[in-house]
Amino acid sequence: MSTPPAYAVVVPTLGRPCLERCLAALAGSVGPAPREVVVVDDRPGPRGGLSPLPLDALGELRGVARAAHSGGRGPAAARNTGWLTVTTPWVVFLDDDVRVTPTWRADLARDLARAEPWTGGVQGVLDVPLPTDRRPTDWERGTAGLARARWATADMAYRTSVLDAVGGFDERFPRAFREDADLALRVMAVGWRLERGTRVTRHPVRPSGLLVSLRQQAGNADDALMVRLHGRDWWGRAEAPRGRLRRHALITAAGAGAAALALARRPALGAAAALGWAAGTAEFAWARIAPGPRTPREVTAMVATSVAIPPLAVWHRLRGTLRHRGRRPLPGRFPPPVPPEPVAAPVRPPA
Repeated sequence: MSTPPAYAVVVPTLGRPCLERCLAALAGSVGPAPREVVVVDDRPGPRGGLSPLPLDALGELRGVARAAHSGGRGPAAARNTGWLTVTTPWVVFLDDDVRVTPTWRADLARDLARAEPWTGGVQGVLDVPLPTDRRPTDWERGTAGLARARWATADMAYRTSVLDAVGGFDERFPRAFREDADLALRVMAVGWRLERGTRVTRHPVRPSGLLVSLRQQAGNADDALMVRLHGRDWWGRAEAPRGRLRRHALITAAGAGAAALALARRPALGAAAALGWAAGTAEFAWARIAPGPRTPREVTAMVATSVAIPPLAVWHRLRGTLRHRGRRPLPGRFPPPVPPEPVAAPVRPPA
């Protein structure tokens, strides 16, 4: 490869300790170096009042690196802040909690060199290390799902012209959830192809609290936005798992019905509804407990959060549906080059 494709790297961050390890791994990788590295500080507050980012961890890449500030508006806005400043034909998005492998830069160069003119983006392969001495926890299994996710911006390369054509990331997605799927669907909707590359990036499981699954339910509001922007079949096109929202709705309805029937002094019907709520909640809790380590701490957390998750998920979905009514997708503009049609073999006349 005499002239590898030029690329920039954009890393949005909240200034977590893992950022230094991410940047050091990028610097330590072999292969063609990025022309630009933009680390986007998405911590809220005035730029002058924030602690400096560890850009020195980039080593020899420090000379092509710069920091930007997006003001706490979320990862979609942070990535837009970064890619809009680069001048290279390709931009690679990395999350600040990943670590590229020692050959990542060389493997990336091959991925980009193999991209056809109508390929708009090339995804990296995510490797999520899990414990080998015990079963993974619910949080660890959830993180491991990133290895199967399509178009995850933990390591995703896009042509800069493609990002410009579709308007970049939709900043109406405030969390690190669904903003990458939304972008991919818009890119493919105007005719570009997205491919899976060969480069590997490790995504360690970061520490979390026992109630992290409750905070994750806010993503149901983002799913409502996805339905509004891309239709009810977006799950299949994005190759995303459907989740358990329908079951959560049934469990929540059973619990609410049991309470209402008890107040109405309908004990028999109330008991039946309560039994349905208990059975649904127990099934949900066991589905999370069974594949895990089953320690007292994990089991307690799974039981407690399994009671709270169904109504919380339904609440966030309803909230998102109301909030995002009337939304429209960002407009796409420039179509990709038309791929050549396959040439059929000539039909030979019978002898």
